[in-house]
Amino acid sequence: MARRCQVSGKQTGSGNTVSHSHRKSRRKFKINLVTKKVYIADENRYVTLRISARMLKTLNRIGVKSLMKKYGQDIKVLAR
Repeated sequence: MARRCQVSGKQTGSGNTVSHSHRKSRRKFKINLVTKKVYIADENRYVTLRISARMLKTLNRIGVKSLMKKYGQDIKVLAR
C-alpha cells in the first residue's frame, strides 16, 4: 500500500540533503501516517483510516463529517 493519506492525499515528498559544504544529494520526506479507527455517529459504525498525523489533529478539532466535506471525500469509499 502506498504511503498516502486517505483524506488529504498527501504523500512522500522529495528534496535535497544539504551538507555543510553545500553539496546536495537527493532524499525523501516520508509522511507521518497513523492507522486510526474513527466512529461515524450517523451510520453507527467504525471506519479504519490511514491518515497523516496532521489530518488526525484536524479531525479531532473539526470532526469527521466536516473534514470529509472540506476535502471532498466520501466516507463510504474510504471505508473499503
